[in-house]
Amino acid sequence: MTRDWGQYVREPRRKPSAAARARLRRLSRTLGNRPRSTGGSLAMEGVAAPSSSRGRPPAPFPSDFPSDQSVGLVAAEEHPLNRVAPALPTEPNAGSILDAVRVAIAVLDTAGRIALWSPAAEELLGWPSELLIGRSLAEFLADDQDQNPGPAATAQAAQAAQAAQAQAAKTAQTAQPVQQAEAGWQAEAEWQPDATGPRQPDQAERQRAEARVRDLAQVHAARVEEILDQVLRSGNWRGSVTLRDSEDGAITVDVRLSRLVDGDGVTFLLVRLADEERLRAVEHDLAVQDALFEQSPLGIAVFDRDLRYVRLNEALAVMNGVAMEEHLGRTAGETLPAASADEVTAIQRQVLATGDPVVDLTVAGPHPFNPGFRSVSYSRLHDRAGRIIGITGTIMDVTDRYRAVAKVEYARRRLALLNELGTRIGDLLDAGRIAQELADALVPTLADYSGVVLLQAVADGDDLPRHPHHQLMPMLLLGTRGITRNPVAESLIRLGDHIPMPEGGVFARVLGTGVSELLDSLEALEEGTEANDPRLQVAYELGLHSMLVVPLRARGIVLGFMLLCRAGRREGFDRDEMAFADEIADRAGASLDNARLYARERAAALMLQRTLLPRIVPRPPGVEIGYRYIPGSSGTEVGGDWFDVVPLPDGRTALVVGDVMGHGLRAAATMGRLRTAVRTLAGLGMPPHTLLQHVHDLADDLAQGPDEALIATCVYAVYDPLTRRLTVAKAGHTAPVLAVPGEPVRLLDLPSGTPLGVGGVPFESIELTVPEGTLLLLYTDGLVESRTADIDVGTQRLIDVFSHPFDSIEDACERIVDTLERGQEPDDVALLLARLGTAEPSASARNAGWTLTADPSAPSRARRLVRSTLSEWGIEDLSDIAELLVSELVTNAVRYSEAPIGLRLLQDRMLLVEVSDPLPDPPRQRQALRTDEGGRGLELVHRLADSWGTRAEGDGKVVWFEQSLPPTPPTGAG
Repeated sequence: MTRDWGQYVREPRRKPSAAARARLRRLSRTLGNRPRSTGGSLAMEGVAAPSSSRGRPPAPFPSDFPSDQSVGLVAAEEHPLNRVAPALPTEPNAGSILDAVRVAIAVLDTAGRIALWSPAAEELLGWPSELLIGRSLAEFLADDQDQNPGPAATAQAAQAAQAAQAQAAKTAQTAQPVQQAEAGWQAEAEWQPDATGPRQPDQAERQRAEARVRDLAQVHAARVEEILDQVLRSGNWRGSVTLRDSEDGAITVDVRLSRLVDGDGVTFLLVRLADEERLRAVEHDLAVQDALFEQSPLGIAVFDRDLRYVRLNEALAVMNGVAMEEHLGRTAGETLPAASADEVTAIQRQVLATGDPVVDLTVAGPHPFNPGFRSVSYSRLHDRAGRIIGITGTIMDVTDRYRAVAKVEYARRRLALLNELGTRIGDLLDAGRIAQELADALVPTLADYSGVVLLQAVADGDDLPRHPHHQLMPMLLLGTRGITRNPVAESLIRLGDHIPMPEGGVFARVLGTGVSELLDSLEALEEGTEANDPRLQVAYELGLHSMLVVPLRARGIVLGFMLLCRAGRREGFDRDEMAFADEIADRAGASLDNARLYARERAAALMLQRTLLPRIVPRPPGVEIGYRYIPGSSGTEVGGDWFDVVPLPDGRTALVVGDVMGHGLRAAATMGRLRTAVRTLAGLGMPPHTLLQHVHDLADDLAQGPDEALIATCVYAVYDPLTRRLTVAKAGHTAPVLAVPGEPVRLLDLPSGTPLGVGGVPFESIELTVPEGTLLLLYTDGLVESRTADIDVGTQRLIDVFSHPFDSIEDACERIVDTLERGQEPDDVALLLARLGTAEPSASARNAGWTLTADPSAPSRARRLVRSTLSEWGIEDLSDIAELLVSELVTNAVRYSEAPIGLRLLQDRMLLVEVSDPLPDPPRQRQALRTDEGGRGLELVHRLADSWGTRAEGDGKVVWFEQSLPPTPPTGAG
């Protein structure tokens, strides 16, 4: 039977190099010329042929295969095994584990000669098949080939070495060419020319080289003979062999021989060669992989392109609670509960589609009955050709780690909440704002809904009750917050509502005992609560399931409580959270008590200050008054700002605004003393500059203490509506604003003067006549001063207010207050706005006046004029007293001054009598002795007149007194 071997072989991959051909010739000279056995095995004395080949001729090769005598002489292109075979279909860029290991195939005959040499073998060793076909495999064994020899090979190699000497004579003729070729080969490798020329080996060196070559040849032949014998007997052999490559190097390969018999009974040996280094690397990788799957405490899985399990380890099976065999061929969605299968499947699809790995992603555990957390990592898996074959996953149970991190994070959030709470309420002094900030800070960090309920005494700044809580104590809801808005809750519970606290309920218990309570159901809230309580309806509407009622305490007294609620799927409160809520409540309770004390002290200070201010501002004729007093936002640190309106007995009006330096209760008390002094001196009719001087002289008596001087500013103005005369003086105060109709608004240019208590500069007044409707604004510096702008900016804002029309004095005051700079803590502000007009006399008012000469007849003339005038006005009942008092005043004017002397009578609601003279010094009332001839005139005036006084007018003065008119008889009598 003839076989066409050409269809099974391929053309050599590359032409052999000249160096490879030379090495092969040397090998041929060494081993190839030895006589071959006719029995099908290597002809070596002392080595028995395999029993399986005894008694039969060697297995013939195909008829067209060249004989062993001519195999080395056939040209490569004429050899039947080198005919080009049809190319098998291959996949581009294919890659597999065989490519990594580089497995080569060769076929030997029973004599160990190479019959077939695959292209993979060419790549592995570099020898082309055209040079190897028909040659013995022993020719290519390297010197260190027996790194791992078997026992039989070792014994036969020793026998061969011993027999070598005995057969030296027989084989000398055959070995001589071999020795010469090997010696020449060794000479080429070992002896190189030096600088003086080539060095020739001596006789001893040649003998040692020849002996070494003979020994190696015998060992190689014995080694191959032993391997062939074992394969023919047992059918296979496996071992490690070192072969020479085409570059004269050595490569250790893992060899596996198998016995093959064709249909004609011809025996061949199949040789599989693999690079041992790469094979060991692959075996190592596989061992590591097996150990990783079997011994790793982490769950490991490999999925195919359909995301079905291909391989997994026992740790993952235990983690999922499903047997390993039930995983294979199924997806994660088919093995995990639906709660987590969707999330895991989505992650796997994303990794498979994008190739982006997912590393250490924490997901919830798959089992609801055993809650926990897992860290999953997925990456896409490729083969050696780059094709996507699936994904790999590593799953680790991180429940303990997650809970530890969560515990640390929870502690951090607690600390952050405490810090935030301290920041939000630490500087607040208003109980309502503290309650709302507390409710806002607790949601959603600690609760879903929160509320703060306080005693009304805390909100109002009153004293706390000294007896235990009872249901009659008013409680106010001052703070609420929720994660969502609920119309029903907002309609039933509003800020500022009074919250009833029936006895026996949980809220009453907490207020009475001061101990927190944890409610884990709405049924517990219903105990002790009225059936129609709107709070129950709100609780059911919001779906609450866990509540904390925590008392707000301060100095052992319960100020109220805060209610914390959780709803929905959020876990209920535990004891640890209740302890944390108690800590928050204690801090908030201290702030609330501070706010209560602050409100109480502030109310006391403001009450003191307001009692020192005018409780009722008079409405004098001819003047329309508007005023505002705005205390600063410094709480108990009230200021010394004040204002006053003083009606003078002669129809004039005094307008005063002042500011005592400093804040606090002392400043307020000093302001009260200063206001009293100014009001008293104003009643004496003193001119403004004189009044300020007298107040300055009293500075030491009005000071806050013996070691503190009085420093105050003041502006004092007197307006006479009859003459529309305005007289103004100031002591270090801000300039008044004057708005005259039809003229630009301006600041009154007054002599500044020094503040009261400083002295050194005399006070001066200015006097001007103003048209009707003129606006005069007196104010303190808190209205115009700013920390960020010059005082001129504030005064310009005031001037701009008067540049626009307004409806009334009150409207103008509101606009002025609106000019205050917002966003900063202001000083106290006092402002007094007056619209100056003319006093309209009543229909029965009468007026008369005369000028008298300064002679002794002036008093008698004055008496006659008074009598006749009063008789004419129909009030002659007042004539006797009026004549007497006028006589005394005119007599003093004649005695102490010069002409002219003025006399004026005015009847309106009172009878006003004025006597003027050019002497500026006012008269002084004194107590006359019994022996004194004079000094009783002012005493009579003081006793007989309803009121009297003196005022400066021009360069002189005016002394006046008033008498009440007699009652008018009823009309229609009789």
